[in-house]
Amino acid sequence: MDLELDGLSVVTDGRALVRDLSLEAADGRVTGLVGPNGSGKSTALRCVYRALRPSSGAVRVGGEDLSRLTMRRSAQLIAALTQDGAVELDFTVEEVVALGRTPHIQGNQALSRRERELCERAMERMDVLHLARRGILTLSGGERQRVLVARALVQEPRVLVLDEPTNHLDVRHQVELLSLLRGSGLTVLVVLHDLNLAAAACDRLAVLSGGRLVAAGTPHDVLTAELVRDVFGVRASVVAHPLTGDPQLLYSLSPSPLNGSATPCP
Repeated sequence: MDLELDGLSVVTDGRALVRDLSLEAADGRVTGLVGPNGSGKSTALRCVYRALRPSSGAVRVGGEDLSRLTMRRSAQLIAALTQDGAVELDFTVEEVVALGRTPHIQGNQALSRRERELCERAMERMDVLHLARRGILTLSGGERQRVLVARALVQEPRVLVLDEPTNHLDVRHQVELLSLLRGSGLTVLVVLHDLNLAAAACDRLAVLSGGRLVAAGTPHDVLTAELVRDVFGVRASVVAHPLTGDPQLLYSLSPSPLNGSATPCP
């Protein structure tokens, strides 16, 4: 199911956080949003999972304007892993994962056998099944993150939106999660700060700077030394990964008078 951001703008207190952003995340593909801090990535995602209403423009899923759907229907189509997705009550892991079924059930309806099996498979995929009876507040940051991903998978969405999903994860679980996203068959829109992980995990990248889209395309097209210099203000050499051929960045730690400015896409 295609996801489209059409002329999206968000203005808060007279400040434009996102400016006329148009972007398409294709059905079954992984699209990455990258850019420096404050570039509008998380704000754009909040519009997609309806935590924020855009000042202008539209978000469309499967060609339908998201604002015209009920919140329940939106939640059946789109699952989100947010940066502020903390669970404050000490539910067990299996209880938290089961919350992913909320858009699909009525009231206090008990989970069906299929839904319980779905929860178990999701916990197994995210390597948290052995923690099922543990309280969520007793877990490490990385363990909690994996639980929240399992909850999103249990939602059975058509579109998966993730804001920095590799936060707190060790290298093994970072690689496993990104591999899962590539093989999920879902339309994925993900914010990543690690450009090398983004190059390996994403079919396409969209680069934001100052709330505007400044580049979009395949990782090979987008991740150039010039763009990294102009947008992120650092010097880097781009080399091919010896196994996959994906572009990988080698950063220079020497001081440089770079301003990190970039020109928006036409």
